[in-house]
Amino acid sequence: MTISRRQLVGGLTGAGIASIAAPRILPAQISEPIRVGLLAAKTGPLASGGIDMDLALTMFLKEHGGILAGRKVELIVADTAGVPATARTKAQELIEKEKVGCIIGPLAAFEALAIADYLTEKEVPTLGVAAAEDMTQRHPSPWFVRLTSTSAQCTYPLAEYVTKELKFQKIVTVADDFAYGHEMCAGFQRAFEDYGGKIIQKIFTPLATPDYGSYVAQVKSADAIFLGTAGSNGFRFLRQFVEYGLKEKMAVIGGMTALDESVLRNMGDEALGIVTTSWYSAELDNPLNKAFAPAFRANFKYDPGYYAASTYLAGEVLEAALNATKGDVVDKKALMTAVRGNNAQTIRGVIKFDEYGNVIGNVYIRRVAKIEGRLVNAVIKTYPDVTQFWTYDKTAFLQSPVYSRDYPPAKNLEP
Repeated sequence: MTISRRQLVGGLTGAGIASIAAPRILPAQISEPIRVGLLAAKTGPLASGGIDMDLALTMFLKEHGGILAGRKVELIVADTAGVPATARTKAQELIEKEKVGCIIGPLAAFEALAIADYLTEKEVPTLGVAAAEDMTQRHPSPWFVRLTSTSAQCTYPLAEYVTKELKFQKIVTVADDFAYGHEMCAGFQRAFEDYGGKIIQKIFTPLATPDYGSYVAQVKSADAIFLGTAGSNGFRFLRQFVEYGLKEKMAVIGGMTALDESVLRNMGDEALGIVTTSWYSAELDNPLNKAFAPAFRANFKYDPGYYAASTYLAGEVLEAALNATKGDVVDKKALMTAVRGNNAQTIRGVIKFDEYGNVIGNVYIRRVAKIEGRLVNAVIKTYPDVTQFWTYDKTAFLQSPVYSRDYPPAKNLEP
């Protein structure tokens, strides 16, 4: 299989990341490019997110003239199609054929899990986007960091918010039937029920569901429904939810990709007022995001969301690490040390990493609003420095099973 496309950003570039660590950059290596691989699902049901990942990272490098830390960069993009086997094949091609020394992505949790052992074996510095919990919990890798969030990390503050401030007591969850959806709903269920609420129904739908009508018809009466969806699935589920008249009877809340900006542009007023949680919003009021979001919107005519922000963020973290190593990417251990230790200023705010390689950063509660004629995820509350363990004891957390469809067990389901 061939790489989907190769982009030369700013021409020929600086030093490639060798497979063997070296104490310094050699003159011959300086004449070669820093080769960065991007794994993105640009076809299939997750394509809208994968395309945004490509657009934003390309934009970041173009803004820098294709140069990071004084050295030029070559970006090679591989389409994983949202298929685990394809993700592994593409990762092998990027590393063994294209000789990339750093990988950004992939998008889906099941893709990341399919290649995790291989990337660790090859000792490839990886700036992760996918939310698969165990990659930074029971099975961390010294070569992997996650810049975004675990599947459940952003749902904990949402669970607190909807119980304490919205006073919701009973919620139905619906999610894509794969690792990300399972883990996100499990984390939300755990926290929501710990705060005194009840999950009365759990619905899982195939990732490529053509029609959600039969699932919408199953939804029980509750205070709200929680959407644990990715790509365009949240938009398509909500459209039929509204058609069935259910939005008038119960509130809608969602995880970090349910009403991503990449799908909000296709929605109408039915989305207004929906509360979601994420580590990012295009409306964040910080200098870096106030430059990034309008520039992305000017280029592509819609706001950046989770997917676009994730790779732009990866560019920021990579640049900070390269500045720390003075452009030396040959010593891979030094590069990973710099990635994990620089507390980079980014479009999502200041981030740092825990000892497992997972990000610690702000989580934002957002409400869909209309500004200047477009739908946006307006920030209504900020939870600072949220970790992947929330308020739970870390040791006990790691001794428990990873979140799944059946863990933690659902004790309040209604017949």
